Amino acid sequence: MNIDSRRCIILAVVTLASHSTNRKGVSRLLPSNTSLLILVVPLLLAYPHWGSAVALELITIVDFESPEKAPGWRIVNDGVMGGLSQSQMSLTSEQTALFKGTVSLENNGGFASVRSEPTDFGLAGFSGLLLRIRGDGRKYQLRLRTDRNLDGIAYRASFGTTAGEWTAVKLDFQAFLPSFRGRRVPGAPALDPARIRQIGFLISDYQEGRFQLEIASIKAYR
Repeated sequence: MNIDSRRCIILAVVTLASHSTNRKGVSRLLPSNTSLLILVVPLLLAYPHWGSAVALELITIVDFESPEKAPGWRIVNDGVMGGLSQSQMSLTSEQTALFKGTVSLENNGGFASVRSEPTDFGLAGFSGLLLRIRGDGRKYQLRLRTDRNLDGIAYRASFGTTAGEWTAVKLDFQAFLPSFRGRRVPGAPALDPARIRQIGFLISDYQEGRFQLEIASIKAYR
């Protein structure tokens, strides 16, 4: 942890401490300013490795504040195998994207997905992705592809959502598993961030019914 990182953390602690006495009722839950500083600041200075949990470098690779800069998206549902699930991806007035639709288990279906048009995201040297999403309580997958093909190996990582609440989801690239048409691919190479060309979302939780996932941004970190 460098000096600037320590100063930033100490400043955050000081801010939190000041809020503990300025906000009505919170003073009963938090220590006094002096006590909080005495407890926390020496620990921050004594354990420099704590900085690795704080000083993340972030870059935004997808947001929806400027539609003309956002990648195009394509829908891929279970209709490719005879299923009846439906979905769409649209922009909202809140400068977010909304992936929503209905999952059907009829005709051996059961999934809906959306993925970005192929592009080089320039993620060499990055460690993972940070999503800001608002879901419906259902489970989703983030899926990454290292080519421009419609079919083939995808790398997947699952994440849960809390209905109606904005959530930050941190997914390490090491956690992504290679799969093909829903099945693990033994012996496939590990995900190489430098080769990521497509980013997508998929729902396949074996539950029929409507779904809705709102996406504010996708950022890469290291």
